[in-house]
Amino acid sequence: MSRERYTTLLRDIGRNGVYHIPLKGMAKLLAAAEKSGFAVIRIDLSVVRDKVSLFERLAAALEFPEWFGHNWDALADCLGDLSWLPADGYLLLLEHSDAFRASQGGDFATMLQILAAAAEAWRGERVPFWVLVDLHANGIADLPGLD
Repeated sequence: MSRERYTTLLRDIGRNGVYHIPLKGMAKLLAAAEKSGFAVIRIDLSVVRDKVSLFERLAAALEFPEWFGHNWDALADCLGDLSWLPADGYLLLLEHSDAFRASQGGDFATMLQILAAAAEAWRGERVPFWVLVDLHANGIADLPGLD
């Protein structure tokens, strides 16, 4: 897929959501997001083994304000705001998530549900919001529109 097609895809707010990272074309996808004025946030989950470290990692990567409460409700609140991180859209890249999913499957699923709800809320605001996860798991679809 060309960078232009990725740009078109990323601007399609109706497709906001949580998806599996494509095996091919990541460089073009990231370049398209950056060229479109998106905040591209890479979140390395390799050291995350519990909720506490998950919240710490997300808060640092997304530059959450000091009032972030390090719980699921606070995560949902922060993801629905992001006023401290102004951009034309958002692309979150969850990398090295397999160990966290293996050790904390319930929390991993909850995180994905909150991210999907945030994508839906941003759709209502007409703002692109994409989450790409580096593994195949139930409930994570492939990025739409790939050849």
